[in-house]
Amino acid sequence: MSRTPRALAAVALTATAGLLVSAVPAGATAPRFTPGAPGAGDPYFPDMGNGGYDVAHYDIGLKYDPSTKAIQAVTGIQARATQNLSRFNLDFLGPLKISSLKVNGAKAAYKRTGAQELEITPSKGLRANGRFTVTVAYSGVPQTINDPALGTSGWIATGDGAVMLNQPIGAATVYPVNDIPTDKATYSFTLAAPQDLTTLANGDFAGKATKGGWTVSHWRMRQPMASELSMLAIGKYDVLSGKTKSGYPNITATDKALNITPELHRSFQFQTGDIQDFLAGHFGKYPFTSTGGIAVKAGVGYALETQGRPVYDLGRRPGTIPRPDLIAHEIAHQWFGDSVTPERWADIWLNEGFATYSEWMYFEKYDGKPVQQSFDETYATPADNDLWKPLTADPGRDNIFHSTVYERGAMTLHVLRKAIGEKDWARLVKEWPAANRDGNVTTVDFIRFAEKISGKQLDDLFEKWVYTSGKPAL
Repeated sequence: MSRTPRALAAVALTATAGLLVSAVPAGATAPRFTPGAPGAGDPYFPDMGNGGYDVAHYDIGLKYDPSTKAIQAVTGIQARATQNLSRFNLDFLGPLKISSLKVNGAKAAYKRTGAQELEITPSKGLRANGRFTVTVAYSGVPQTINDPALGTSGWIATGDGAVMLNQPIGAATVYPVNDIPTDKATYSFTLAAPQDLTTLANGDFAGKATKGGWTVSHWRMRQPMASELSMLAIGKYDVLSGKTKSGYPNITATDKALNITPELHRSFQFQTGDIQDFLAGHFGKYPFTSTGGIAVKAGVGYALETQGRPVYDLGRRPGTIPRPDLIAHEIAHQWFGDSVTPERWADIWLNEGFATYSEWMYFEKYDGKPVQQSFDETYATPADNDLWKPLTADPGRDNIFHSTVYERGAMTLHVLRKAIGEKDWARLVKEWPAANRDGNVTTVDFIRFAEKISGKQLDDLFEKWVYTSGKPAL
C-alpha cells in the first residue's frame, strides 16, 4: 500500500505513490478503460457517490482564516480502482476554487460538471484493483446547504469560526469525496487556525503545535467512517480531556459563546462516559477508540452522531448542557448508524429506531420509567397523526428525519423484543453490531438476523410495522 500523503497545515501536500499502469506485454490485448459512474444510484440521492473505485483513506489538511472566513485546503485520497478507469468522479459542491489536482503525483485533467461532480481524467488509465492517490488543493469560502426538508448541513459559519455537519449531503461542500455511506474510509485531519481558536475533529487527538501565531492540531479516525459522519469545529472552545470509567479517552468541548460553567462541562463529560458504559453493557464493546462530545452555537437546531464525538447545537439553550437522554441517543448511534451503517438512506430507521429506543432504555435505567411505558405513550398517538403515514423502512427522500423513522422505528424494536423474548433480544442487540462492525446493512439483513437469533418467522411483524402505512394493531 502506498504511504498516506501528509497534510502540513493545509499549505502543501505531496503524493508520493508511483503510477500503477504497466506496459502491455507483446502479443497481449490492451485493457479497455471506461469512465466510472458519476453517481452511486441511491434512490433518494442518485447523484451522490460515484462508481469505479473504493476509497481507503482521506487526509484532510485545512487552514481557516477568520479575517476572510475562507479556507485553504489540501485533501489527499488513497483509493483502489474497482474497474479499468479512464476517468472517475468525486463529489465536490459549491464555490471552492481548485488550484492543483494530481493523480499518482502527476497532473490530471479535471472539470466541474453538474451540481456536484468533479470529473477527473488521469494522464494514464487506472487498472482494476490497482491503488492510486488523488491530491486536490483548493481554497475559498465553503457553501452551506439549506434544504427545506433536510435542514442545514455542510460548512456552517458560527460567530467565531465554523462547524462542519454533513448528514446527509454536506461533506462535498468542504472536501472532494465519494459521498456515499457504503464507501467508508479512515481519516486524518491537520487543522490550522489562529492560536486563539480551537480546532476539533473526529477521532483520536494526535497532538498540536503553535508557531507564528497559528496553532496546528492533528486528529486520526482509525476506524472506517462514512463521509456523512465526518466533522470539524473551529472557534473559541473550552476543552476537557479525560477518560471514561472503562478507559476510553473522552474529549468534550463547549463553545464559549454558550456560557457553560466548568461544573456543567464536567457533568457533560461524566454523563457522556457513564451513558456510554451503560449502553456498552447492552450493545457490546464500544466500536471506536475515543469518545466525547462538542456543544456548539450553530443555529441548526439539532444534534448529530458524528463518529466518535457527537455534536450538539445548544444555541437555543445557552448556559445548559445536552439533555442526558439526547446524549444516550447520540452515543447509541456509535453502534447503530456509525459502526453499522445502512446501505441505503431508505433504511435509516435502523439508525434512528435504535437511538430512540436507547432513550427509552435511559429513562428506565436512570429515571425509573419502564420502556413499556415509553412505548405505550408513543403508541397512543392518534391513528390520523402524521406519525403513521410514511413507511418506516422507505419513508421517502424528504422524510428521512420524519418522526416515523424515530418513534415508529423504536416501537418496532419493542414489538420485536416482546415477540422473541428477553434472552434472544439481549443476544440480538449485542451480536448484530458485532457481526456487522464497520459495515453496511439493509432492513432485510436485520430481519434475517433476528430470525436466525430467535428461530422465529418475523416477516409478518415487519410487514406490519415497517413496510405498511397506518397505525398497526397490537
